[in-house]
Amino acid sequence: MRTARSLPLQSTISVSKLTKLFASGFCALRSVDLEIRRGEIFALLGPNGAGKTTLINIICGLTNPTYGTVTINGHDIIRDSRAARSTIGLVPQELAVDMFQTVWSGVKFSRALFGKPANPKYLEGVLRELSLWEKRDCETVMLSGGMKRRLMIAKALAHEPKILFLDEPTAGVDVELRHAMWEMMRSLKQEDVTIILTTHYIEEAEAMADRIGLISSGEIILVEETAALLEKRGTKTLTLHLQTPLPGIPATLKTGQVELSPDGSQLTYLFDIESKRAGVGGMLNRLGEHGIRFKDLEIKKSSLEEILVALIRSRP
Repeated sequence: MRTARSLPLQSTISVSKLTKLFASGFCALRSVDLEIRRGEIFALLGPNGAGKTTLINIICGLTNPTYGTVTINGHDIIRDSRAARSTIGLVPQELAVDMFQTVWSGVKFSRALFGKPANPKYLEGVLRELSLWEKRDCETVMLSGGMKRRLMIAKALAHEPKILFLDEPTAGVDVELRHAMWEMMRSLKQEDVTIILTTHYIEEAEAMADRIGLISSGEIILVEETAALLEKRGTKTLTLHLQTPLPGIPATLKTGQVELSPDGSQLTYLFDIESKRAGVGGMLNRLGEHGIRFKDLEIKKSSLEEILVALIRSRP
C-alpha cells in the first residue's frame, strides 16, 4: 500500500454542461458542471429524485447523456469508454450478486471481466481487508446481508480501480458494520482511491467526506469543503436558563434573533457562525449590561443536515 499524502488538487472526474432528457420530456440533469479531485472522498447528497443516480450512471458509462461531456482521467466516457470505465468500480445500492457463486469465484470473475491478469495475492488482500477471507469458499446465499454488501465492494475493487462509486453503501447495515465500512473507505483513500459516496445518513457524509456536493432538481447547487460548509453556513443557538424570569425582552435586544420562552425563564439567541457579533462572550456582556443573570447555558451548532435542508428549501 502507498503511504498517505496530502490531497491533490488535480481532477480525476470532469463533468461539463451535462444534461439528461428522457423520452417523456423529464429533465433529470440540467447543465451540470462538476470536478472531483483525485484521492478525495466526495459525498453527493440530495433528496430522492434529485438526479444522483442518473449522474452516477452517466459517469460510469451506464447511461448516455443528452448533452455535455464527462472525462475520467482525460478519457472521454463516450469516445474512449473502455479506458474510462476500466478505472471505475461501482457498488450499487441494490444487492446484485450470484447467490450460488462462491466469494472467491465471484471476485476472480469480476477481475477477469476487465481483462486483468490473475492476481490471487491482491484478491486475498481485498477479502482480508473486508473481513471476507474466512468466507472465501462460501456460496453467496450463505452470507449475511452485511457480508453480501461487503462482497459487492470486493467485486468492485477486484480490477484495482482508482475511482470507486458507493451508492448508499451502509443502507440497512448495523452501526458496527457501518463504522467498519467507514474505516475501509479511509484505508482506500490512503491508497489514493477516489471515492464518490451517496448516502441518506448525513452523519456519514459529515464524518467521511472531504467535500460535499448538493444536487436538487437535476442541478448542482453547492460544492464545498465539508468543514468550511459547517463553519460558513451554520448557525449557533445560545440558550440561557435565567435566574429570574423576564416579563419581556429588553428593547435594545429585540433583533429578531432573540426569543423569550412563554414563562420567561429561557432566553434563546440565534446567530450566524460567521457573524462578527457571533461571539458568545459579547452577547453575555450585552445581557449583563441589562442586569440579566443566568444559572446555566447551552450552545448548539447547526448540523450538516439542517444546513442542507435549509439550502434546498431556499431554492426558488
